[in-house]
Amino acid sequence: MTHGRKIALASAGGLALLALLAAGWFLVLEPRLNASVADTLGHGDYSLVATDGSTFTEDSLTGTPSAVFFGFAHCPEVCPTTLGDVAEWQATLAEDGEQLRVYFVTVDPERDTPEMLGDYVSWVPGVTGVSGSREEIDKAIRAFRVYAQKVPLKDGGYTMDHSAYVLLFDRHGRFDQPISYQEDFDRAMGKIRQLIAG
Repeated sequence: MTHGRKIALASAGGLALLALLAAGWFLVLEPRLNASVADTLGHGDYSLVATDGSTFTEDSLTGTPSAVFFGFAHCPEVCPTTLGDVAEWQATLAEDGEQLRVYFVTVDPERDTPEMLGDYVSWVPGVTGVSGSREEIDKAIRAFRVYAQKVPLKDGGYTMDHSAYVLLFDRHGRFDQPISYQEDFDRAMGKIRQLIAG
């Protein structure tokens, strides 16, 4: 066997090994990681106050498909825009006699009391506001793996920087997929209809 052929065979063997490792990642490891995220997202020991008087825990996500969005009532753009999108989704679902259960969880519990949050979300059908102590909200932020950060303003006040996607959960409380901020309406509705039908 020539030296060049040995190198070619070794290279082919190396490529085959890389292909096998890649296949192992995509077929075995990566789905397990995704399954782990899907099975654990939203799970935790947080206990929050919902604007309908109920307690919001990980068990609140079971029974019927749900959507969870983290935001705050003083939000200048992302939150009102997202609530507007939710209102459009709900109007479309209502044509078929359906509704999506939506939780709006505040990242600013110091200002967003349950009463105030109830007023803030009251114009959108199917949306329940969720607040609580700073400690419990922080537990929920970790459990849902969202981002939230207080940002000081020059006037001495503050705003909140936060994740801007809606998280969809199936009737078993298992994470399904996100809807991005201002995602195309038809695409978002496709995800929601698939979730409800599942």
